This record gives sequence, C-alpha cells and structure tokens, in this order.
Amino acid sequence: MLTEKDEELLSILRLNARASVSDIARATGVSRTAIQNRLNKLENNHVIEAYSVVLGREYTSQLITSNVSLKVNPNLRKTICLALRKVHQISHIYSISGEYDLLVTIQASTLEKLNEVLNMVCSLEGVARTNSSIILDTIFKR
Repeated sequence: MLTEKDEELLSILRLNARASVSDIARATGVSRTAIQNRLNKLENNHVIEAYSVVLGREYTSQLITSNVSLKVNPNLRKTICLALRKVHQISHIYSISGEYDLLVTIQASTLEKLNEVLNMVCSLEGVARTNSSIILDTIFKR
C-alpha cells in the first residue's frame, strides 16, 4: 500500500524522472535520507520499474498519433505482438476486450510514414481487420 508521500513522490517523478533526491526532498518536505529510502522501497517493490525519457511537447506535437485496433487470429497473437514490438513508431500495444483484440499506438512524423506503418501492420499474417483513429488534440495527459 502506498502512502500519500509515496504518491507525491511518484507524481514528481512522472513530471521529471531526473529530479534529484534533494529536489524531491525540498518539494515534499521530507529529508533526503527518507526520500532515498522511499525510492529504494518503491524500486524493490517494483512500483518503480525504470526511469525513462519523456519526449518534449514541442517534438511530440509535430508527430501524427494514431490508435489502431486490431482483430487478430488468436493462434498468431504472440507472433503479431513480437513483430509489432520491432516497429519503432509503435509506442504502445494493449490487449483489449470487445470486438478487437489489440490496441496499438503509432506515432509518425508524416502521413506518408503513418500510412507505411499501417500498411505493414495490416499485412502481418493473422491480422484480420483494423480500425484506425488519428488523434487530433490532447485534452488531458498525466
């Protein structure tokens, strides 16, 4: 169970994964030692798996993002997911309920590149049907 201070620490790290222990301590009003101990605990309990790069809004606002729902042959699902993971324009692959089986997020620099990736996804053996939606605007993102 996470404490309120743990949640606050995670919120700070979501905004800036490179925030120093000193900066986090100042922001939360907790000692550096206590913050380091909390970080260690969160890492050991696999609440924090990794620290990563968050792409800047100036860069991502230039990308065309599309969510693509895939209906796939259940026997080829694992193979399809492995192939999708190799496409660097694909940032997320979700298993979903409903009419479709997978939801894939694609980010491409141009419509032509997006179309190229979509064509590749559609041509994978076992992909029966797709449904694509281009993201027009981000209203809220945490």
